[in-house]
Amino acid sequence: MNKFLLVIPVFFILSLAVAQIPTPDAYRKAQSELAAKNYWEAISLFKQFTDPKEYGNLANYAAFHLGEAALGANQPGQAIAALEPIIAGNWAKTDEAKYLLAVSYFKNQQNVEALRTIQKIKNDELMSMAENATYDNLKEVSVSFMIANLSEFKENKGYGEALKRVLESQSILSATERAAYYELQGKANESKNIVKDLVLDIVVILPFTNSSRTSLTSIPKNDFVFELYQGLEYGVEQLKRNGIKVNMLTFDSRRDVAHLQNLLSDPAIASADVIIGPIYPEESDLVSSFAETARIPFVHPLSNLGERFEELDYSYLFRPSVSSIVDGIVEGLRKQNWGKRVAIGYSSSSRDEMLANMLQAKLGAAGFQLVKFEQINPRNTSDFLQGLGIRRGEGSMSVDQVIMLTDDPSIAQPAFSLMESITASIPTLVMDSWLGFNFANFEMLEFPNFYFVGNNTLNFYGEPMKQFRNRFYDKYLSLPSINATIGAELINWVSSNLSDTKGFDLRKNLDQKAFQAGKLTWGFNFQGTHNNQYVPLFKLEAGELKPLD
Repeated sequence: MNKFLLVIPVFFILSLAVAQIPTPDAYRKAQSELAAKNYWEAISLFKQFTDPKEYGNLANYAAFHLGEAALGANQPGQAIAALEPIIAGNWAKTDEAKYLLAVSYFKNQQNVEALRTIQKIKNDELMSMAENATYDNLKEVSVSFMIANLSEFKENKGYGEALKRVLESQSILSATERAAYYELQGKANESKNIVKDLVLDIVVILPFTNSSRTSLTSIPKNDFVFELYQGLEYGVEQLKRNGIKVNMLTFDSRRDVAHLQNLLSDPAIASADVIIGPIYPEESDLVSSFAETARIPFVHPLSNLGERFEELDYSYLFRPSVSSIVDGIVEGLRKQNWGKRVAIGYSSSSRDEMLANMLQAKLGAAGFQLVKFEQINPRNTSDFLQGLGIRRGEGSMSVDQVIMLTDDPSIAQPAFSLMESITASIPTLVMDSWLGFNFANFEMLEFPNFYFVGNNTLNFYGEPMKQFRNRFYDKYLSLPSINATIGAELINWVSSNLSDTKGFDLRKNLDQKAFQAGKLTWGFNFQGTHNNQYVPLFKLEAGELKPLD
């Protein structure tokens, strides 16, 4: 909007001809004082001519100029008192009086009265000036006021621009605020994700540097952020080799929310087809809010913590959420029918505590009996298992299956060592991360009693995985880590669901079918949800990982 000067210029005084002749000398002096910006002198002189019974139409002009002078003297209350009586009449400058009254209301913090007065202006030029005044006076008011009054004043272009500015200054928007923003953008009834071109534009935002890592070259090669990015970069290069039009731009969040907020104003991010990352909660919350406002899909690449995303429209977890993992475990136990007695050991991580508490409730509702429910650590893991009757020598077990919720190798090692040294065949469910622990040779166990909970589990023996490992090694002279493989598979998944042939509406494409086979993982199910609902239980059979029937 054009800027509006809060000090009202005397732009009407020369154009307003007084209808009564002769004009009193005192009135002419008042006009001169107003033109010279001697506002207080003008106020006292104009006041004597405001009685319509005595001065007729001249009283309207006197009141108008009195309001003008009062505004110049920063006395909006006096201006309102002078102008309110003359806006209802039918005289030559009624609309000009309404405009000045609206400005007076704004300066007197009577915003609703100002906006309602503007609605009564009929002159297009004056309406444009009033909309400019609206923007200038409301661009820094509270978002709650703007949202509450949007329906009444949305036809005022200045109101819309002011609200848009207020919303864009917010780092995180509520659902109501986002809806208002969409409406202001004129997108409320438009189709989602209008295709800008046929190039898949990917934006990656990751915390490459922070207070201890001051440059990209200082990132250790085994850092999970570096590994993830390596996989993303590899995936994009493979798409280009296959003739797919794709462009990936990378941004460093620096673990700094203020810096990230500034990054989000970059036009390249606003024109992306999908945003991958960042990682940490405070950063992902900010980017998620931006994505919801900008209507760009945002994908968190690694976390399981994102139940809130299910209430949003454009934010996704690439991996299963805690709720999906719980559903997969409960369904798997039902199908296997190993018995009803369950023990749960869980680590102190946020994800594992949430998993445990949710499992406790859902297993109970499904008819299972929770025999033991305990937080485990490297010191008490062996005691936890032996307390269930899983120990050297003979003993009766008080449980039919054990669930161990942790990705910590220091907890996994004593559990595996105990199972390796005894002959118990108790079914033990663990996270699929245990497959990557270098101390665990599950094929050497007398009983194959370990089962693995799917979490975008890698298909280690598939032909695409073999090709990926070979090509990755040729490029980087090292074998891909799990994080690098997840990064490459994330690019595969994105390109399978956003393309020039399928279109660039991610939600629509994900809802086309319940299951989608992966290339490097076992597959996905995002139908009607914002996380991967495909959470099978796996077993090792003849050294090969296979889903349980």
